[in-house]
Amino acid sequence: MGQDIEIIDFPAEDYMPLKDYEGWRVAVLKHCENTNLEKISWMQKHMETDEVFVLLNGNCTLILAENGDKPGVYKTIEMEPHKLYNIRKGFWHNHVLDEDGEVLIVENRNTTDDNSPTYRMNQKEIEEFQKAFRTLRGMTGFGK
Repeated sequence: MGQDIEIIDFPAEDYMPLKDYEGWRVAVLKHCENTNLEKISWMQKHMETDEVFVLLNGNCTLILAENGDKPGVYKTIEMEPHKLYNIRKGFWHNHVLDEDGEVLIVENRNTTDDNSPTYRMNQKEIEEFQKAFRTLRGMTGFGK
């Protein structure tokens, strides 16, 4: 290829930044162990930037919680393909993907663990989180 285009392959699974340019980053998240409901034990929020998600393939459910010191009341949003989901800075979030799930992520390039606190749930909170997720989704299959 010439210098006019750069082609970047997506990874087989997990999260991978694909391109950083000036102030922004494009990444992809694919199904991996950490996106299974039973493996989620944390929530994250970004203090300096919004974060944008676009469903490319499969199923993804965004999990949101209010912007306090720790996650509280949960809300789930079943993503639809070709729609942009912008999570505002300061709000706790995570996601559950099925085996075919692929999500494009756009965020500020300086989004790091230093400005994106992670809340690690204890076992009781994990059980409450899973119960809330299943209740909100009316779960019978995906993410079970």
